[in-house]
Amino acid sequence: MIIYPAIDLIDGAIVRLKKGDFAQKTMYGSNPIEVACGYRDAGASWLHLVDLDGAKDPQNRQIGILGEIISASGLKVQTGGGIRSRSDVAALAQAGASRIVIGSLAVCDPDATRAIFDEFGPEMICLAADVMWGQRECDEAGYYIAVSGWQEASAIKLSAFLQAYGEVGLRHVLCTDIARDGTMRGCNVDLYQEVKRAFPNIELQASGGVSSLADLEALTTDGVIIGKALYEGAFQLADALAVRAKRGSAC
Repeated sequence: MIIYPAIDLIDGAIVRLKKGDFAQKTMYGSNPIEVACGYRDAGASWLHLVDLDGAKDPQNRQIGILGEIISASGLKVQTGGGIRSRSDVAALAQAGASRIVIGSLAVCDPDATRAIFDEFGPEMICLAADVMWGQRECDEAGYYIAVSGWQEASAIKLSAFLQAYGEVGLRHVLCTDIARDGTMRGCNVDLYQEVKRAFPNIELQASGGVSSLADLEALTTDGVIIGKALYEGAFQLADALAVRAKRGSAC
C-alpha cells in the first residue's frame, strides 16, 4: 500500500476543506515546500497535491509551486484540481507531475478523457471517483459519482463509471467518500472492499476519513491519501509508513 501524504493548496498556503466545502476551510501553514521535504525525510516517496485555486479557475493554477515542490523534495507528485482539458494535463506533465488526477472532465466529456488516456497512457492518469450515497428513480440505492463541486450526485453509478474507463486501460483510481472527507470519522472500508472485488486489476486509492493507524490497518486498498490526520497530529507519517512496511512483510 502506497501512503500519499496530502497537501491542498490555496494561494500557496496549506489548507484542508471539510467535504470539499470552501466555507469550511482550515489553514495549516504557508510553506508547502518545507512540508513536502519533511514528508520525504520521513520516508514518503509520493505526495498527493490538490490545487484548489486551479479547481476554481484553471487560469490560477499553481504550476510554479508544483514545480518547486517537485524540484526541492524529489518526491513523485500526483496532482489534480480543475483539470478541464488536454492542455491542462500537458502543462502539469511538463511541470514534472508523475500522475494527474482527472475528475469532473471524466463525467462531463468522456471522449476528451479517453483521448487523454490514449495520449498520456494509463500510468500517467488517475481517475477521481468522488462518490455520494443516493438513489435514483427506478434504480436501487448505491454510490453515485458527484458533480457540481461535490454538491450533488450525478446519474452515473460508481460501477458503471469505472467499467466505462476500463475500456481504455484504466489503472489508477482515487475513490473519495465525500461524506467522510475531512471528518476523521474513519474510512469506508466496506466501499473499498466492494470496489476491489468488482475491479481487482485497478490500483485503488482510498480517500476520506482517515483518523488512526487502525484505519490504515483495516484498508485493503493499494494506496491511501492522508491529510487532516497528519496535520491534526493523530499520528505521524513515519508511523503510517511503518504500518505499510508491516503489511508488506506479511504478504
